[in-house]
Amino acid sequence: MSEYTYQIDAKPDFSLLTVQVPAGKTLRVEASAMASMDTNLVMKTKLKGGFGRFLTGESLFINDFTAEGGAGEITIAPGPPGDMDHVFLDNQTIYLQNSAYVASTPDVAVESKWQGLMKGFFSGENLFLIRCSGRGDLWFNTFGAMIEVDVTDNYVVDTGHIVAFTEGLDYDISRVGGYKSLFFSGEGLVCRFRGQGKVWIQTRKVGAFVGWVNPYRPVKSN
Repeated sequence: MSEYTYQIDAKPDFSLLTVQVPAGKTLRVEASAMASMDTNLVMKTKLKGGFGRFLTGESLFINDFTAEGGAGEITIAPGPPGDMDHVFLDNQTIYLQNSAYVASTPDVAVESKWQGLMKGFFSGENLFLIRCSGRGDLWFNTFGAMIEVDVTDNYVVDTGHIVAFTEGLDYDISRVGGYKSLFFSGEGLVCRFRGQGKVWIQTRKVGAFVGWVNPYRPVKSN
């Protein structure tokens, strides 16, 4: 189900979203993600979370694209190379890791949500999730391919692989093993989900990729 006609191309490696915005309607898009658009689409920028949260890194810049004088087409290219998915929220709530938001229709409320010290480890150094709720279309992306998992009881996911999860799932952040495991094994923090709902995971994580690339960086000799 979708309010707007859309198409996702180049899955799952370099997904590109194309949305047809009806005349007089608005599409909200992550800042800097617009790749191309019709000339009758007019853009306005909004800051979700407020200026105070912007100073602590908890805010999200969103551009509103409104079709004036007729319908318009927009293509959207997220920053990370990877997959993209769509859900239609019917008075439901989904939590996204802070870099996963791509676009949504106006009746979807998008807000950052402080998670506290431990729960904030979802996104490494960033201590917040994005809460999306209401009724309408929501698109989100990953680094790598995306897998949707139905959770019926308990499920454990490395925090770096989590993309999104539905409201109603309880979770705790914990270590795999002891402190030695955290620092030396390559495995560290995991999220332990409980209850019934959905979790979206990505097949790659940024930290591991950076660690793989780092030895190949050129070293400047003195």
